[in-house]
Amino acid sequence: MWSKKGVIINVENYNDLMISHACVPTAIAIDDFITRVYYAPRNKDGKSIPTYFDVDSSNPTNVKYIHDKPILELGELGTFDDDGIMPCSAVRVSENCIYLYYVGWNPSVSVPYRNAIGLAISNDNGLTFQKAFQGAIVERNRDEPFFTASPFVLKEGEKWHLWYASSTGFVVVKNKPEPLYEIKYAYSNDGINWIRPNITCIPPAEKYQCTARPSVIIEEGIYKMWFTYRGSFDYRDGKESYRIGYAESVDGIKWNRLDNKCGIELSKSGWDSKMQTYPSVIKIKEKKYLFYNGNGFGKTGIGVAEWINQ
Repeated sequence: MWSKKGVIINVENYNDLMISHACVPTAIAIDDFITRVYYAPRNKDGKSIPTYFDVDSSNPTNVKYIHDKPILELGELGTFDDDGIMPCSAVRVSENCIYLYYVGWNPSVSVPYRNAIGLAISNDNGLTFQKAFQGAIVERNRDEPFFTASPFVLKEGEKWHLWYASSTGFVVVKNKPEPLYEIKYAYSNDGINWIRPNITCIPPAEKYQCTARPSVIIEEGIYKMWFTYRGSFDYRDGKESYRIGYAESVDGIKWNRLDNKCGIELSKSGWDSKMQTYPSVIKIKEKKYLFYNGNGFGKTGIGVAEWINQ
């Protein structure tokens, strides 16, 4: 089970970049001593732009450095990421090269927004990034006509796996369109060009449930996924708000959903008493840690928990 260590960073009027919402923590080991967590605070205009902070790998509650500048800028007007960028998955390709997969936000008219998946590349061990392309690398297509989001990429030998949220449509709640989505699978030989067989990995457990933001590790030959799920009618601050789920697979494609083994529950009070979402699971020095958001989609900050075997 996960032993909660509490909030480690909370963004509240830190500067014009970091006004609120430390959203979507995305962890990667930088060296033997530092683990970097990319995330997306909202700026003074309410737009999400990514930055990072570093923690002590031997004690992730110890924040060693807070970067106070963006690592990526919003896209050119009209592009898929002109209204917001959220980092979702950091993959080490070589000693100094890191691929950062992210969600781009683009406002829409008939529905509130469109999402798509982009790629940025660092050649200095994650200090700075450049967008690989002006456009998205995983966008809506003929089989997935709505949007794509929340990618998690795992490089296993020469094969690259991608689990991501794919929208299945919208439901109108109180005269407002609310997005529906579920976790699907794709694969690649280079981490850039993706083959998308339109395979659903984590379908909704009930009508109007959504699944998203997967985080996958492999232990003893088993793929283990933590992800987030919610309802559609009262999820912003109610009983259908985001929770963390769990699933296992022997091939990364067909999954057995086991939410009762996710290892974490809402606190009775405090920062994660109403919502737990956007999990990022990482193994650090034989220990396993979960970085995640609590109430308000990151408004109350980023917390960390350590896996304790029972």
